[in-house]
Amino acid sequence: MAERRVIADPPREGGGRHVQVDSETLGTAYSLHDLSVLLERAGLEGLDVVDLVNSPLIEWHGGGPEVWER
Repeated sequence: MAERRVIADPPREGGGRHVQVDSETLGTAYSLHDLSVLLERAGLEGLDVVDLVNSPLIEWHGGGPEVWER
Protein backbone atom coordinates (compact mmCIF):
# COMPACT_ATOMS: atom_id res chain seq x y z
CA MET A 1 0.00 0.00 0.00
CA ALA A 2 1.29 3.47 -0.90
CA GLU A 3 2.02 5.87 1.92
CA ARG A 4 -0.69 8.44 2.43
CA ARG A 5 -0.12 12.17 2.82
CA VAL A 6 -1.62 13.84 5.90
CA ILE A 7 -1.79 17.63 6.06
CA ALA A 8 -2.59 19.54 9.26
CA ASP A 9 -3.33 23.11 8.21
CA PRO A 10 -2.35 26.11 10.35
CA PRO A 11 -4.52 26.65 13.42
CA ARG A 12 -7.76 28.49 12.72
CA GLU A 13 -8.86 31.65 14.44
CA GLY A 14 -11.16 29.76 16.82
CA GLY A 15 -8.64 26.99 17.36
CA GLY A 16 -8.22 23.60 15.77
CA ARG A 17 -6.62 22.50 12.52
CA HIS A 18 -8.25 21.46 9.28
CA VAL A 19 -6.99 17.95 8.43
CA GLN A 20 -6.70 16.24 5.03
CA VAL A 21 -5.51 12.80 3.96
CA ASP A 22 -4.48 12.85 0.32
CA SER A 23 -7.28 14.96 -1.19
CA GLU A 24 -9.96 13.94 1.32
CA THR A 25 -11.00 16.42 4.00
CA LEU A 26 -11.38 14.67 7.34
CA GLY A 27 -12.51 17.57 9.50
CA THR A 28 -11.07 19.76 12.24
CA ALA A 29 -8.87 18.45 15.05
CA TYR A 30 -8.47 20.40 18.28
CA SER A 31 -5.82 18.11 19.81
CA LEU A 32 -3.54 15.18 19.01
CA HIS A 33 -6.25 12.88 20.31
CA ASP A 34 -8.77 14.36 17.86
CA LEU A 35 -6.24 13.93 15.06
CA SER A 36 -5.70 10.28 15.93
CA VAL A 37 -9.48 9.67 15.88
CA LEU A 38 -9.86 11.35 12.46
CA LEU A 39 -6.98 9.34 11.04
CA GLU A 40 -8.32 6.08 12.44
CA ARG A 41 -11.69 6.76 10.78
CA ALA A 42 -9.80 7.32 7.51
CA GLY A 43 -8.19 3.88 7.82
CA LEU A 44 -4.84 4.94 9.31
CA GLU A 45 -4.99 2.80 12.43
CA GLY A 46 -2.45 2.21 15.16
CA LEU A 47 -1.12 5.78 15.42
CA ASP A 48 -1.02 6.92 19.02
CA VAL A 49 -0.21 10.45 20.20
CA VAL A 50 3.56 9.78 20.31
CA ASP A 51 3.45 8.38 16.77
CA LEU A 52 1.68 11.51 15.55
CA VAL A 53 4.27 13.84 17.04
CA ASN A 54 7.16 12.00 15.40
CA SER A 55 5.55 10.79 12.18
CA PRO A 56 7.03 11.87 8.84
CA LEU A 57 3.59 11.05 7.41
CA ILE A 58 2.13 14.32 8.74
CA GLU A 59 2.91 17.74 7.27
CA TRP A 60 2.40 20.34 9.99
CA HIS A 61 1.65 23.78 8.51
CA GLY A 62 1.75 26.87 10.70
CA GLY A 63 3.43 25.22 13.68
CA GLY A 64 4.17 21.74 14.92
CA PRO A 65 2.05 19.22 16.80
CA GLU A 66 2.08 21.33 19.96
CA VAL A 67 0.27 24.28 18.29
CA TRP A 68 -3.53 24.08 18.22
CA GLU A 69 -4.59 27.72 18.67
CA ARG A 70 -3.76 30.78 16.63
